[in-house]
Amino acid sequence: MNDFNFKFLATSGIAIASALVLFKTVTAYGENHLRATSLIHTRYHLQINQNLPNCQKTNKLILKIQQSGIYINAALLPIKTNAATKTPLNLTGKFKDQKLTLSGNINTGIFCQNSSVQNHQIQPITIQMSQLTQEYIPGQIKINNIPKTLEFTALPQTKKKPISQIQNH
Repeated sequence: MNDFNFKFLATSGIAIASALVLFKTVTAYGENHLRATSLIHTRYHLQINQNLPNCQKTNKLILKIQQSGIYINAALLPIKTNAATKTPLNLTGKFKDQKLTLSGNINTGIFCQNSSVQNHQIQPITIQMSQLTQEYIPGQIKINNIPKTLEFTALPQTKKKPISQIQNH
């Protein structure tokens, strides 16, 4: 018992108690103040309100989305695309304050049903959607070489993914 040191035991106990109090404080703060980003639908049907120049009839398009927090990867596809085919997610963006902004390069030929060879060009585009909590979501598509902005309405095609709940122990 000569090696028993009361100061060492007290210091160890205080360190362990301090770590537990700090852990409990951080956990309580996180549960009360930190919230995960809300999830958005994974597929939207886009109803474009006007035709592109040199396009007599607009294709029906699907916006396919993958979300990781506020970061979004997406693809804009004609409805007729085979669902089993893997498509590259060539649009990237962010979801912030219930607004979605995407940008990337896309083949503009997907917009027209009877597209000619001149319409098959890879062009930079920007897609903006707001009010993502509503049933009908307004949005805009801006294609780099076309002066006018295309207005559209997005209709959700899938349900939001559920957030798995963490069990408290």
